[in-house]
Amino acid sequence: MKLFWLCLLLFCITSCYQSERNCNEFRTGTFEFDYTINGEVKKGTFVRTESLNIDYYENKIDTASIRWINDCEFILKKLHPKNKAEEKAIHMKIMKTMENSYTFEYQLAVKNPNKKPRIEKGLARKIK
Repeated sequence: MKLFWLCLLLFCITSCYQSERNCNEFRTGTFEFDYTINGEVKKGTFVRTESLNIDYYENKIDTASIRWINDCEFILKKLHPKNKAEEKAIHMKIMKTMENSYTFEYQLAVKNPNKKPRIEKGLARKIK
């Protein structure tokens, strides 16, 4: 019976825990992130202002508009999409902030009722 109460107490303590999120410090700036293509890990950089996100990766530049939903969530929409897939907006959500980095999740902003949502995760490090 003591084990039951101990487990219940631990569950209650951990269920109330929320990750720290100081998202305002990450609204703007220059960031880097790692991504994988064909098993090879590469680095990308992006610059975020209040209204634009400029990605630099593999000698390419990609620009998207930003619409903030709240301090920790925003919608990205490419300004010059090259195909139908790039026309779709992406919902970004900052999940946890650390001293110089944050973890995030992203998925398509508009849900397809016939498909299970695909949620991806990542880590961005602030460099400026």
